[in-house]
Amino acid sequence: MNRYIAERQAKKAEDATINRELAGLKRMLSLGVSSVPPKVAIMPKIPMLKLNNARSGYFEHDEFLALRGALPDHVKTPATLGYYTGMRAGRILNLKWDQVDLKEGKLLLSSQQTKNKRPRLLYLDTQLSKWLIMAKEIRDRHYPHCPWVCSRNGGRLQSFRRSWKTALKRIGLKGMLFHDFRRTAVRDMVRAGVLENDAMRISSHRTRSVFGRYNIGNEEDLKIAAMKLSVYHQSKSVDIVTGICPEMRSPVQESASVSN
Repeated sequence: MNRYIAERQAKKAEDATINRELAGLKRMLSLGVSSVPPKVAIMPKIPMLKLNNARSGYFEHDEFLALRGALPDHVKTPATLGYYTGMRAGRILNLKWDQVDLKEGKLLLSSQQTKNKRPRLLYLDTQLSKWLIMAKEIRDRHYPHCPWVCSRNGGRLQSFRRSWKTALKRIGLKGMLFHDFRRTAVRDMVRAGVLENDAMRISSHRTRSVFGRYNIGNEEDLKIAAMKLSVYHQSKSVDIVTGICPEMRSPVQESASVSN
């Protein structure tokens, strides 16, 4: 196993890829041990590589707007859905208009459309609602019988990889992924003060560990945290001038403060 790992690393295979290959082998051997009669006598220990799988890519709002402006018209709607909801690209391309309730401002994903096989209800951000209303008006005018939210010339949009790469290159964000919208949505919910449990339900993350890898922090987050801490400390009624809490003042100090 160690020689196999070394050989795969020498061929520049990613550690995550190697782990998936090892996991497949481990599963195969496990089935061999449990079969009747056993096909494998002894289950060997299979080492797994330690991964640094914290996510790092995300979009700031002005970057998203610049990207959407550089994308062709048929890709603007999936990009807008990705940014505001954090949905995966495959789920977005499978969305139909009968799943979107523009009057109530929500959309419903069936269990077949979610990774964890659970139905998912999403309430739409105001900006996203406005965009989808506009998109539906265009659809109703030109392709009224098209059921797909993301379409091109009246048919379902299958892929937009080339358009995505071209737009990123045009605005100087080469290398960013559509999946970075998912990381962005998680980070923005945390920044907005959405409770973690609610944020996990919205993003459809079932475990805290996976959710944590998407919750990206940066220098700006640390600055915001310090400001919040400052507000908290100031709420403790500390006298900013003297640095003395009112309840700790002597009668003489209190009298001087009142007269001033």
